[in-house]
Amino acid sequence: MRFTCEKSMLVTGLNIAGRTVAQKSSLTAIEGILCKAGHCLALTGYNMETAITYEIEADITDPGECILPARLFGDIIRRLPEGPVTVVVDEGFKVSIRAGYASFTIAAETAEDYPDLPDVNTGRAVEIPQNRLKEMISGTIFAVSENQGRPIHTGVKFEVTDDSVTAVAVDGFRLARRTYHPQEGTGREMNFVVPAPSLKEVEKILTDTEDPAAFTLGPKHILFQIGNATLVCRLLEGEFLDWRRVVPTNCPIQLVAHVSDLSSSVERVGLIVSEKYKSPVRCVFGNQEVQMRTSTSIGAAEDRCSFAGDGKELEIGFNVRYLADALRAIPTEEVTLELTNGLSPIVLTPVDDKHDFAYMVLPVRIKNV
Repeated sequence: MRFTCEKSMLVTGLNIAGRTVAQKSSLTAIEGILCKAGHCLALTGYNMETAITYEIEADITDPGECILPARLFGDIIRRLPEGPVTVVVDEGFKVSIRAGYASFTIAAETAEDYPDLPDVNTGRAVEIPQNRLKEMISGTIFAVSENQGRPIHTGVKFEVTDDSVTAVAVDGFRLARRTYHPQEGTGREMNFVVPAPSLKEVEKILTDTEDPAAFTLGPKHILFQIGNATLVCRLLEGEFLDWRRVVPTNCPIQLVAHVSDLSSSVERVGLIVSEKYKSPVRCVFGNQEVQMRTSTSIGAAEDRCSFAGDGKELEIGFNVRYLADALRAIPTEEVTLELTNGLSPIVLTPVDDKHDFAYMVLPVRIKNV
């Protein structure tokens, strides 16, 4: 095998594909990075749960494939001088690397020992702009559960209809939903749950552009195609929460607040709350204003924030971090606060129909003072 390509492109490929190289495994082959030189140069990392393949334009004079030592090969490439890099792998899997005056010789392994990647070639792909998919992931993934007792909730559920793509995450204390409405119908209906670690890798690959990303659903895997990168991962199985049944509708109290003002107040009050010193934030929704206060063993905090509407002096307690996370994820300048009573969740929804999202935070029981 012999190929030549630009160092910068090789570094990019190694950085992306290297994220899913197994750190320690009984199958030593997946501790390396699979390198295939054919119509292009393809680098693959696979930890038996998630695989990322990144394709690079290269001058390939002798096609072939091998397993390169991921860390050593990556360290060498990153430290080479800028410009073209030539890699030659002989029949004994001795690897020669040259760039400028620098040269290295290392050992590779046969690609025959590398496991086959999951085959996801069924069905038609659904396309979505990269920036929209990135917003959907970042706007929900923070709310996935960390409780391995309900593994289905450790991922984000995607629901695809002809006119919408919805992402939902729940953890038993909060819910996050973002929905994208494509200009053209998807022509598909599907439901699947992607593990959070794999989805975080998808988020890192996505850009803030309108360039298309696509995903294709297989029987047990999902394949994402993003530019030169392809990610395939195993889906989570189980019964996901029927989220439509738990989100309150037709709430009697609806208030409109500026997201930045409300978020700043919540985060200020939360400064004296930590994992060690926990306490809910007590919110009293009055006429045109919410009063927030909390106290822990290290002190007390209080703040006020104005809004439009009358909260009818409703008093309700929240986990300050959950409320702050939801506010940070809201993509609009204003938000509607939907409330029912002191024992029901708060639901944050758009003020107009230009956006489609919902963030629900369950209340925390507060002591009477």
